[in-house]
Amino acid sequence: MLNDLKNAFRKPNNALAQIIIINVIVWIAVNMIFLFSKPAAATVGKYLMVPGPLSELLYRPWTLVTYGFTHTDFMHIFWNMIALYWFGMLIAEYLNSKRLISLYVLGAIAGSLAYVLIYNFYPGAKMGWSMLGASGAVYAVVVGAATLMPNYSFHLFFIGPVRIKYIAAVFVLVSLFSLRGGNAGGQLAHLGGAMMGYLFIIALNKGTDLGGWLHYILDGIKGLFRKKSKMKVTYRKSKVTANAGNEYARANRRTMNNANVTPDQAEIDAILDKISESGYESLSKEEKQRLFNASNEK
Repeated sequence: MLNDLKNAFRKPNNALAQIIIINVIVWIAVNMIFLFSKPAAATVGKYLMVPGPLSELLYRPWTLVTYGFTHTDFMHIFWNMIALYWFGMLIAEYLNSKRLISLYVLGAIAGSLAYVLIYNFYPGAKMGWSMLGASGAVYAVVVGAATLMPNYSFHLFFIGPVRIKYIAAVFVLVSLFSLRGGNAGGQLAHLGGAMMGYLFIIALNKGTDLGGWLHYILDGIKGLFRKKSKMKVTYRKSKVTANAGNEYARANRRTMNNANVTPDQAEIDAILDKISESGYESLSKEEKQRLFNASNEK
């Protein structure tokens, strides 16, 4: 299972699966802590959930994002991840994985800001002291997908094909009509995320990527953890003596019997990883020959 998780995060353009995995891991961790110690779970939740009072938020600004990856109730995370999966596939396919990440994060931020603003400047609203859940981020993805491809259809059980613009409209209307209920803060987060989803796609259609700054930050973080080769392997033709050339040719013919003339990319990647971990001298003659052949193909 651990290897599967590692592969999910190593695989390129796999943002949708990565976001879902992070949500599930946090949900499991929070509930496991709750089983052993309710006070400890409350402390962890305090540093993950976004607080309403500005005086608290100033000391935990990261919660503007972390609350969007935090759930405690199973049905809460289940329905959020189902909606994220269906609509997130469209964003990842048509806009790429980076923009899915930025839309999700920006939706979470917009949802939390809407909640905090109303909490502090409209005290009459029925709102809890803190908030958690990915709904604001998910609404951004849902409305973003519907804005991008309004006439795309999903096949719903017992209903049949329905255009996603109508599904998104139902999401928004339900949250709007629920503002008078006991979860006004959560509904405001939904609406804030929905607004961000709409604005994100409108801006993108005009040539402005609202998540560009986030891409820059994430690329920098990934660069810190990316493996760096201990040496750079290059091929450069040089003049050699006739004897040395003949000796090389004989060794080359011997090695070619066991080495592929045109190795595929997976083999080359494996060889480069080996160089990164153990150095060039750790390669076998066959591996060195494959690397040599690949350099000639470039």
